[in-house]
Amino acid sequence: MTSVVDSAELAKRLLQGEPAVIPTDTVPGLAAKPEHAKQLWHLKRRPADKPLILMAASVQPLLDAVEERCREDARPLIDRYWPGALTLVLPAKGPLVDQLNPGGNTLGIRIPACALTLELLRLSGPLATSSANTAGQPPAATAAEAAAFFPDVAQLSQPWPTRSGLASSVVKWHSAGTWQVLRQGAVMLSDIP
Repeated sequence: MTSVVDSAELAKRLLQGEPAVIPTDTVPGLAAKPEHAKQLWHLKRRPADKPLILMAASVQPLLDAVEERCREDARPLIDRYWPGALTLVLPAKGPLVDQLNPGGNTLGIRIPACALTLELLRLSGPLATSSANTAGQPPAATAAEAAAFFPDVAQLSQPWPTRSGLASSVVKWHSAGTWQVLRQGAVMLSDIP
């Protein structure tokens, strides 16, 4: 049976290496500290070539995780859409890429517009995240659906705020001033260059 715990207890569990189910502004998420991210692929039965997203409560830890050459282009999108349902895929290297995107050279980053999760992220630090579902299944829409997917994974206390039900929009940086929309989601991206 799923245990439901407050942010302080869940942050403690995350820091000890456990995964967690969390609310976001889009769909419920499955989260772990980056150094324990492998368990997310295992729990979801997700192919390892599908990267995870790094979420944080503030911009700087996310920018520190990506290459400097893309930061100037990312800043206007960050200022306009974060916190919010926009994931930026940016060039990166180092241990976080190895942990969240094995074999890749980019990292998806985001700050969710969800007060409960932001409080957790302030306590836990950045987290590797993915939608709360098993591979091939639609994302959970509620805490109860997430618990059905992951009955042995602790959940952040409820009630959870209303969320959009749409996944985040995803844009990838290619070069100075050049972005590619990888997924149209909760944020309308018609004005992205």
